[in-house]
Amino acid sequence: MRKPALALAAAMLLMTSCGQGADIRMDGSGSDDTGAANETSRPEAVNTADSEAGESGESEDPGSPQEETEADGDDETAAVPAAPQYRMNGAYRFEPIDESANSKVVLLTFDDGPKDRAILEQMLDALDNHQAKAVFFVNGYRAVKQPELLELIHERGHTIGNHSWDHIDLKKENEETVRDQIGRVQQLVEETIGETPKMFRPPFGSGGDYVRGIAEEFGLLYTTWSNGSLDWDSSTKNKPDAVIENVLDQLHSGANILMHELPWTAEALDKLLGKIEEAGYGFLDPALIEIPEPAPADGEGTGA
Repeated sequence: MRKPALALAAAMLLMTSCGQGADIRMDGSGSDDTGAANETSRPEAVNTADSEAGESGESEDPGSPQEETEADGDDETAAVPAAPQYRMNGAYRFEPIDESANSKVVLLTFDDGPKDRAILEQMLDALDNHQAKAVFFVNGYRAVKQPELLELIHERGHTIGNHSWDHIDLKKENEETVRDQIGRVQQLVEETIGETPKMFRPPFGSGGDYVRGIAEEFGLLYTTWSNGSLDWDSSTKNKPDAVIENVLDQLHSGANILMHELPWTAEALDKLLGKIEEAGYGFLDPALIEIPEPAPADGEGTGA
């Protein structure tokens, strides 16, 4: 009886041993599966970082270090303006800061808008035809009624300037009123397009050192003009050719050309720009003009 019992015990021991071997091979650690384990390990090694990132929830996190670096780089690139190439002189003409910039250029400016979308679009199209950029000096009381026209000017790549809120003679107003007239336009434009104007033209060109000082507190370049189209005058009303003649008669390097958002100016513009080009002049991009740093007086001048 002892031999059958021993045989039975040996058989049971052998079966148990075989079961454990099978379990080991299923775990991928058995010697028979070495090759398969190595093949599996290679993609796992490649995906280790992804796996860990997935577990931590950072694989698609836009705040990951690499993506933050790239995003920061894009923001910095977009935020850095072009280096100034032109500076306004005392006669309100623009001169190159160094010899690398073309001196034979003119600045195109349009006052008293925005008024009418159709007229404005006609002017913007003419500017596009000649790859020209301009400054649109706006009045607050008009812009607040049609802020979408501010957006249009901005989206088309042009500069929005400050021309006071009510188009009144600021030289005759007290300091509080001047600050209000300038500050409210600054605020409206910033709320509409996300940035404040950098240039200020007083209505009627009337302001002097008094108004200039307040404008500069807002970080604005105070300017009038050096070439007047007289498109506002009765002598040119409904006469596009008269507008063209007036501008060409006063053409000079660095000219600061004053025009307005008027139907006959819009009609004249495409032809006028072609004539300016034929005379050998280019168009000054307002983004290349040097702007003074804000100089607040007693902590004021940063709002209305």
